[in-house]
Amino acid sequence: MTVDLSRLPSVDRVLADEAGATLVTTHGRVPATDAVRAALADLRAARALADVAGVALIAGKRLTAEMAPSQRRMINLTGTVLHTNLGRAVLAEEAVRAAAEVLAAPSNLEYDVASGKRGERDDHVRGWLRKLTGAEDAVIVNNNAAAVVLVLNTLALGREVPVSRGELIEIGGAFRMPDIMARSGCRLVEIGTTNRTHARDYEGAVGPDTAMLMKVHPSNYAVVGFTNVVAEKEIAAIAHRHGLPFVNDLGSGQLVDLERWGLPHEPTVREAIADGADLVTFSGDKLLGGPQCGIVVGKRELVQKLAKNPLKRALRLDKGRLAALEATLRLYADPDRLAERLPTLRLLTRTAADIEAQARRVLPAVTSALTGHASVSVEPCRSQIGSGALPVDRLESHCLVLRPVATGKRAGGAVDRLASAFRALAVPVIGRIEDDSLRFDLRCLDDEAGFLAQLASLHVSEGAGG
Repeated sequence: MTVDLSRLPSVDRVLADEAGATLVTTHGRVPATDAVRAALADLRAARALADVAGVALIAGKRLTAEMAPSQRRMINLTGTVLHTNLGRAVLAEEAVRAAAEVLAAPSNLEYDVASGKRGERDDHVRGWLRKLTGAEDAVIVNNNAAAVVLVLNTLALGREVPVSRGELIEIGGAFRMPDIMARSGCRLVEIGTTNRTHARDYEGAVGPDTAMLMKVHPSNYAVVGFTNVVAEKEIAAIAHRHGLPFVNDLGSGQLVDLERWGLPHEPTVREAIADGADLVTFSGDKLLGGPQCGIVVGKRELVQKLAKNPLKRALRLDKGRLAALEATLRLYADPDRLAERLPTLRLLTRTAADIEAQARRVLPAVTSALTGHASVSVEPCRSQIGSGALPVDRLESHCLVLRPVATGKRAGGAVDRLASAFRALAVPVIGRIEDDSLRFDLRCLDDEAGFLAQLASLHVSEGAGG
């Protein structure tokens, strides 16, 4: 059958119609015009017809998809609190408000209000970092990898840096410490073995071209068994005997002892400074619970050298994240209420009993929403901190276990269809697939009401032959 494509309305006719005018009002004339043209092109390609309203409807769907924010809120039920792919730390309300306030208006980012002269952006957080870590000075950059690059490029350009083979880590996205060091302009000297490094290895590596001694915290793995590592104090002593600085890359730096809340111990920045590190590098968006940034604290003379490196400008932090970091650091001044006010710590310190009670509350609604598709049960599980913090330690938790009831031809991919259905919700729900089931660890379920409210729109597709 021949389709008379000349019957399709023109772009002008669609835009002149009430439905087209609504698109212009909502999205603007140029986007609306482009969407109508694209809709008509698709119809011609498919040799299909549509009236003015039909074309406007197609164009409207296209515009809605195009104008939707690419980055969306998610519900993290993976069991990993600091999930790199899901944005790591959730900011405290105080940090969100602080960032929004300075982003919405001019601020004194680099302006000294008292003197009326140019200021320094790192001054907004320098005082808090000195107070919380015991360091003499601090400098802030985009992330911890940038902090390491800045340190190495400033203090070790063209020179040697010995690092234990057991600490040559690979972080997310296949970024490897040896590659980062090479790009920084220094020469890596591998010492020791994968599982055992001794003080004599550091002593033997020091030569006329040695710029520093460096320790890298193996935060995303653990070597167990026949092992040996050299204590930070001992490495610092060796470095200082040779007139060299000692740099400790903590990675997921912590400002308070987690044992206070019954969590496993993670080295704190203050401990690293006390153990003799001249510079300590760490992240702001991991255990610290703030925005993405890299922080270097330590001896003033060295920090000032970092600040003068031209790379510092390329790696510096914007005003929004600086404001969020400052607000987060202020929370640490009141450690008695820190677990209530800092989302990362609040989620990490939730008890298994509290999580189980929540799981029991939501179980009936989830079971009802999945009738005919999956059985749902509450089972104990273990959460992980994530983002390279305490990789072998797990936190007692509880999860909802969704097991598909599909059989025969419909069984293939049933778990994937369940996961896809939850990802398709207005606020996607992300769990993990394990043992032919979809598991939702509820440790990070803050918005219980929101989670339950959107179950009414859940749609699980049928498999082949369904």
